[in-house]
Amino acid sequence: MKIGLIAGSGQFPVIFSKAARLKGFSVYAVAYIGEADNVIEEHVDEIQWLHLGQVERLIKFFKINQVSEAVMLGAIGKTRMFSDVKPDAKAISLITKMADTHDDNLLRVFAGALEEVGITIRASTFLLPEILASKGRWTKREPSAAEKGDIDLGFLIAKEIGHLDIGQCVVVGGGSVLAVEAIDGTDATIKRGGALGHGNAVVVKVSKPEQDLRFDVPAVGERTIEIIHESGATVLAVEAGRTVVFDKADMIQLADKHDIAIVAL
Repeated sequence: MKIGLIAGSGQFPVIFSKAARLKGFSVYAVAYIGEADNVIEEHVDEIQWLHLGQVERLIKFFKINQVSEAVMLGAIGKTRMFSDVKPDAKAISLITKMADTHDDNLLRVFAGALEEVGITIRASTFLLPEILASKGRWTKREPSAAEKGDIDLGFLIAKEIGHLDIGQCVVVGGGSVLAVEAIDGTDATIKRGGALGHGNAVVVKVSKPEQDLRFDVPAVGERTIEIIHESGATVLAVEAGRTVVFDKADMIQLADKHDIAIVAL
């Protein structure tokens, strides 16, 4: 069995590659230069390093290796989309036909182009269902009544910005929205909101209402808790069943150490 991997940054591509090979898959990876970790080379059968926008070479690599199914995993620095892209004729053709380049639209058009040539994009968690967030409180500390109110507000606001395809994360404190995720990403959003909250900030991260589980599924991990602690926030709330969780045991241990509450709704 063969599976293609389109790899951005973060640990998800490596985690997936290890799981896929344990389950009998040969992994053929396209890794983006400046994004994917070089360690990915140790966990795949074949790899092609490409710049963002090199769609024709990506398709050729998969076709040569007879790959008919693939996953898209890992982050792409959104600010790089405006400065470090080398679009080929295929990429330019796709972009010129788009009404906008919001995340979901861009990824769906890209996935559609691959499927037109016989490469089906699978859900990012199809080999790792256990990596999705389980419902409940994970930490020793339970959010206070005030924090629960901020979580409820944050959940509603995060769903609204998700519906507009702006982002997936908000920071709320004292009943006010302190920060909304935009092109700068989740970590920067937490830092902005935490600075404004002065020790009274709740971080909420959810999937978009029309989330396509093939890509851009919200993800959290130990690094998320580190950023929350550094920013002075006190709670992380995520959406159960629709959020990817890395290093869960380490996340919980670190959160308990810093008296941070984690809940999945």
